[in-house]
Amino acid sequence: MSLYDIPLRTLDGKPASLADHKGKALLIVNVASKCGLTPQYEGLERLQQRYAGRGFTVLGFPCNQFAGQEPGSAEEIRTFCSTTYGVTFPLFEKIDVNGEDRHPLYARLTEVADEEGQAGDVSWNFEKFLISPDGTVAARLRPRVDPESAELTAAIEGLLPA
Repeated sequence: MSLYDIPLRTLDGKPASLADHKGKALLIVNVASKCGLTPQYEGLERLQQRYAGRGFTVLGFPCNQFAGQEPGSAEEIRTFCSTTYGVTFPLFEKIDVNGEDRHPLYARLTEVADEEGQAGDVSWNFEKFLISPDGTVAARLRPRVDPESAELTAAIEGLLPA
């Protein structure tokens, strides 16, 4: 089963999958509204605006597993993201990224090691997984990596068509 085949649900609860974005470079991020890293939404949205026309999108997956920092309902999450940070990229239903109830998408993503060779559990909110247009995981970046860092933007640009 490829990443494209894993069933997802939008923040509205509608069925979805990564196949809806097949052929694009994707940045999958577990997000939270009440985290010290929440201002990363600004950088994520700027990436979305900068690269959306070139075959890229950010995909946000709210998660409440880290110190209860995403306690809201789907509507509260949507309102917070749109009014506070102007988020236009797709958001999905709240999921678990670690543990016994880990979503199947994250079961696959967490098999991938970061640049230091560490695979396994997501360490905190705003961990980033860069997916190439062919559906493979191109990079795993830990939460403190700024969305607009030279490292991440170079990796994104390297996946986009010329």
